[in-house]
Amino acid sequence: MKTNDQLEPTVFVIFGAGSDLTWRKLTPALFDLFQSHSLPVNFSIIAVGRAELSDDALRKHLHEGVKEFARGGKAAVKEWNEFSRHICYLQGDFKANATYTELSGQCASLDKEWGSKAQRIFYMATPPSLFGDIPCLLDHAGLAADRERARIVIEKPVGYDLQSALALNRTLASGFQECQIFRIDHYLGKETVQNILAFRFANPLFEPIWNRRYVDYVTITVAEEVGVEHRGGYYDGAGALRDMVQNHLMQLLCLVAMEPMVSFEADEIRNKKVDVLHAVRRIPHHAVHQYAVRGQYGKGWIGGNEVRGYREEDGVPPDSETETFAALRLFVDNWRWQDVPFYLRTGKRLGRQVSEVAIQFRAVPHQSFPPEATLDWQPSRIVMSIHPDEGIVLRFQAKHPGTKMQLRSVDMRFNYREAFAGPLPDAYETLLWDVMHNDATLFMRADQVEAAWRLLMPVIEAWKVSPPSDFPNYAGGTWGPDATQGLLAHQGHSWPLPMELVGRCDTKAENS
Repeated sequence: MKTNDQLEPTVFVIFGAGSDLTWRKLTPALFDLFQSHSLPVNFSIIAVGRAELSDDALRKHLHEGVKEFARGGKAAVKEWNEFSRHICYLQGDFKANATYTELSGQCASLDKEWGSKAQRIFYMATPPSLFGDIPCLLDHAGLAADRERARIVIEKPVGYDLQSALALNRTLASGFQECQIFRIDHYLGKETVQNILAFRFANPLFEPIWNRRYVDYVTITVAEEVGVEHRGGYYDGAGALRDMVQNHLMQLLCLVAMEPMVSFEADEIRNKKVDVLHAVRRIPHHAVHQYAVRGQYGKGWIGGNEVRGYREEDGVPPDSETETFAALRLFVDNWRWQDVPFYLRTGKRLGRQVSEVAIQFRAVPHQSFPPEATLDWQPSRIVMSIHPDEGIVLRFQAKHPGTKMQLRSVDMRFNYREAFAGPLPDAYETLLWDVMHNDATLFMRADQVEAAWRLLMPVIEAWKVSPPSDFPNYAGGTWGPDATQGLLAHQGHSWPLPMELVGRCDTKAENS
C-alpha cells in the first residue's frame, strides 16, 4: 500500500456543499481517510454551492457533521484544523458556465502550485434534477477531457425509469468515457456485502452446494425501522421499488447468484453481475400481482412509542399512493439456479432495522431418523447479516445430549467485530478510496443499471395504471402487508425472522 506522500495529488469537487450527503457522509469519510493517512499530501476539497458562504463558515458547518458522524469520533482541534485548511468554497449556479470556468481556473492553479497534474473527482451530491446538467457543463469547460485523471461520481437514483436511465447514461457518455463514470451504491462499500464474494469463492466448502441441487430458496431483506423522516418530498416521488429495489437489492441478488469470476478485475466482476440480471426471468405484465407486492405503512407502535402513518408524514400528500414497502419473487433462469425462487423485500417502519441474505437449503432426500427425533427439525440455513449486525450464521442439525436420539437446530456464528480488531471502515470511505485509485469494481456500469430498470418496468407500469385500493395496508412496527406471505406460502416457503448475532437467535419463520 502506498504511503500518502506517494499518492497522486487529488482535487475533490463536491457539487452540493450544503447537502445532507456532504455533511453526513462525504466529509466525515474524507476526514477518516485523512486520519488514516489514506489521502495524498497534496489534496483539496472544493465544495460548490449556491448560497453566500465564506470558507470558514463552510468549515464550521462541516465540522459539526464530522463530530457526529466520523468513524473516529470527535476530531481534535489540531487534526480538524490540519484537515479543514484543504477545504474551500466556490459559490456559483450549477447551471451557469461561469461557475465551471472559475472551477477550471482553481484546478489549474492547484496543478501549478503542486507542480503536477492532479486527479479531479467530481462528485454530484445534488438533487437528481441536476444530474443531466453538471456533466455537460464540466465537459464544455474542458474539465472532462483528461481521460486518466478526471472522474465523475453519481449517486442513486440513476434515472426514474428505463427511459430516463437511458437518457442520463447518454448524457454522461457524451462528455465522459465509461471508465470515468462511477455510479455509486453505498451498499457495495459495506464490508459485509463485499464479504459475500470472499465467503463464496475463497472457501471450497460452500460453493459446491451453492446451486439448485441443494438450495431451496433465497430471501433478501433490507428492512428499515424508521419512516421517511425529512425525505418525504423526495420519497413520495420515488417509492420503495425505485429507492431500494432497483439498486441495493438488485446488487445483493447479483452477488449471491453470480458465477465465479476469472479474476478480480473490475469489468470481470461487473460482467458476471450483468449476466445474472440478463438471466432473471421477465415478469409478465398480466401477472405482476403474482410476482410483486406493495404496501404503505399506517400508524403503529415501535419500541413502545406510537408512530404516525406515511400519509401523515411531512411533505407527503394525505392521499399518497406511493409504496413504502415492496416485495418481489424472481427466478434466475440458468443452469445453477433454474426454478429456485429469490424473494426480495424492503420497506420502512418494519419490525426492526436489518439487512440480510438467507440461503435456505433443501431437506435431506430421505429422512432416516425416527419421527419422534425430528419433531423440532428445521431446514439448514446460511444467513449473511449485513446491517446492523455484521457476520454470518450457519444453522444445522445436531443431536441433543441425552439417551434418546433427538435432533435440534444449532448455530455457528461469525461476528465481524469480534473476529477483527478495530472499527470497520465506513462504506463511503471504501468507495472514495476506490475512486481515487480508479478501481470501478464496486460501482455500477451503464448496462447493469439499464438491465435492473428493464426488469422492474413491468411492475412499475402495472402499479402506475392500477392504483392501490387498500393503502395504508400495514401497521408501523410489523413486517409488511399480509399479501407478502402469499408470495412464498403457495410454494411452502416463509420469510425467516431476522437473525441476531448477539443473544439468542429465533429460528422460526414469521407469522405476520
